[in-house]
Amino acid sequence: MSDINVIYESIIETISRNIELYWAYIAFNFVPKIFLILLLVIIANRVIGYAIPLAINFHINSNSDSVLESEREKNVTTLVQVLSKAAKLLVIFAAIFMILGELGIDLAPLLLAAGVVGIAVGFGAQNLVRDIFAGIFIILENQYRVGDIVRIAGIGGLVEDINLRRTILRDLDYRQHFIPNGEIRTASNYTKDKSRVNFNIGVAYEEDLDVVIEELNKIGIEMQSDSEWGPLIIDSIKAIRVDNFGDSSIDIRVLGETIPMRQWDVAGEYRLRVKRKFDELGISIPFPQRSVHIVQESSGDASDLGD
Repeated sequence: MSDINVIYESIIETISRNIELYWAYIAFNFVPKIFLILLLVIIANRVIGYAIPLAINFHINSNSDSVLESEREKNVTTLVQVLSKAAKLLVIFAAIFMILGELGIDLAPLLLAAGVVGIAVGFGAQNLVRDIFAGIFIILENQYRVGDIVRIAGIGGLVEDINLRRTILRDLDYRQHFIPNGEIRTASNYTKDKSRVNFNIGVAYEEDLDVVIEELNKIGIEMQSDSEWGPLIIDSIKAIRVDNFGDSSIDIRVLGETIPMRQWDVAGEYRLRVKRKFDELGISIPFPQRSVHIVQESSGDASDLGD
């Protein structure tokens, strides 16, 4: 019995010694390499965080047709977000494969299995693949950027974030909408490069249209000369035509161009000045009216009532 105990203790001691040697081997051979790989990942991410914005800034400033700094900044912000995330993911995946290789794991079966799984997932995740490809074209074609106001998939709002899979919009009620890029068939960008003031102003039929048009153009010129509103206006607001004979008014179309996202502010101030000027000159801005004509039927002869 004592011999068995001795053998048992000897086996346990041998196993313990081998385990200690194994961990010592791991510590001296693998840990430094893994630590070096992780250090390289950190350095690579820092380089990506510095180099990609620098390169994109240089490219956009050299090749962009827009003269507005705000428009160039939108392009830079969007491209930096998407490309930085993609580059960092590639670095992380490369580091994982390097660490597995250092641990002695054969990567060939792993890559083969990943390929098979990828094909299976590809068939089951066609919508995801569609979203990613749509996102790539949205970015490459510069359809819209972070900070633009757009209408996509029937929803309008401010673009808060874009990646290859989805776009996030924030509407006027401050609701957030997450839209898969593959669902976007038409993208309407209201604020790319410049924006437009475009609406009708109705005046009464008895007004002198030459005077009305002259006053509307004067207000547009005054706003463009204004120190507060002038920097927001690219082309002054002008009356361009009589657009419609309405039920109760003659509608005059006015157009003007502003820097992106400020068309609503400029249009509101223009309407305010038009109302004040029309009140001053006595020009009527009519509201819908309806004329009612009452026709009285003849009561007939008194003799008819006696029959």
